[in-house]
Amino acid sequence: MSAVGRVTLVGGGPGDPGLMTVAGLKALQEADVVLHDRLGPLELLAECPPGAEIINVGKIPRGEFTPQEEINHLLVDRARRGKHVVRLKGGDNYVFGRGGEEWLACAEAGIPVRVIPGVTSAVSVPALAGIPVTHRSLSQGFTVVSGHVPPGDPRSDVDWGALARSGLTIVVLMGVHNLPLIASALVDGGLPGSTAAAIVADGTTSHQRTLRAPLARIADEAAAAGMAPPAIIVVGAVAGLALDDGA
Repeated sequence: MSAVGRVTLVGGGPGDPGLMTVAGLKALQEADVVLHDRLGPLELLAECPPGAEIINVGKIPRGEFTPQEEINHLLVDRARRGKHVVRLKGGDNYVFGRGGEEWLACAEAGIPVRVIPGVTSAVSVPALAGIPVTHRSLSQGFTVVSGHVPPGDPRSDVDWGALARSGLTIVVLMGVHNLPLIASALVDGGLPGSTAAAIVADGTTSHQRTLRAPLARIADEAAAAGMAPPAIIVVGAVAGLALDDGA
């Protein structure tokens, strides 16, 4: 029986291959098996050794997906065959990437796990659109939340009213579909409809687009402009800034 292999959880960054860490790239270059999503620096899969097994386990929003249980099974199964398995995620594995679930599944099976953090889109994509998530005199902090489950849904643990009163920059991932409900919940929670907001689609790619509008209008304007996932939503005074080359 072959020796037990290992799993490396690699955060691939927001999409631009240049924003992946050196450690993450080295892990790909040493991988026997790579399980990857649909987002992230997929061009770098060419860096994998010849003969490496490449498995697409991506999830399409409200479409085809690989169940998380199947992903966990693949990680453990290939590692038990003595392979070095790399789990390549866009952004960072521990920011809505289910990296914690995958770590636990491997640990429970006795598989050694290493984590290589990635550049999260929650900060990098706004930055490349000229929006700093914190800025002296405008915001002393930021909160990152998932918009996958809408406000008012029994599955939601997010206190949107508390966020509206926090005075912090609000960064929403996976929130395009529910943006009308999210904006309404924030306004109902006390955040003025005139608050600056922005949505950045296809961040770090050549197709990156940014739309800015007051919170009360951001959902309608985003829909009219055809803004679609993947996209990052930023709400707060900093969203009115444009600290980029085109400013």
